[in-house]
Amino acid sequence: MRLFAGLMGLALLSACVQPGAPTPEPRQAATFAPDAQGMAVLPSNQRVDFGRSPKGVIPALTRELGRPTPLPLTGCPAGITQRLRWGVLELSFTAERFVGWKRGADQHGRVCA
Repeated sequence: MRLFAGLMGLALLSACVQPGAPTPEPRQAATFAPDAQGMAVLPSNQRVDFGRSPKGVIPALTRELGRPTPLPLTGCPAGITQRLRWGVLELSFTAERFVGWKRGADQHGRVCA
C-alpha cells in the first residue's frame, strides 16, 4: 500500500510539469570594458562611471569577477584610500568615489604609480 501511495504521489508531481516548458537561460557573465568615463558593462548598456560610490562598484565587480585583491597605497595620489585588483583590472577609490582604473599599460583617472 505504501508503494502504491508513493507511486501515485510521483505521478501527481509529474503531471505538474509542463512538457516543453522553456528552461531558463544561464546568466551571461558581464564584461567590464574600461574607457575614459569609467567602465562599460557589456553586453548591457549599463556603465560604472567615475564618481560612483565604492559601496556600489565593489560589490558589483565582486559578484561578476570574484573577490578582489587589496593592493598597497604606495605611490597613490592624495585622497586615494583603497586600491583593488580583479585579475589584470585595478581600480582606485577615494573614501566616497571610484576615481580611476588601470589595466596593463592602459589607465584613466586617478591611479597609483
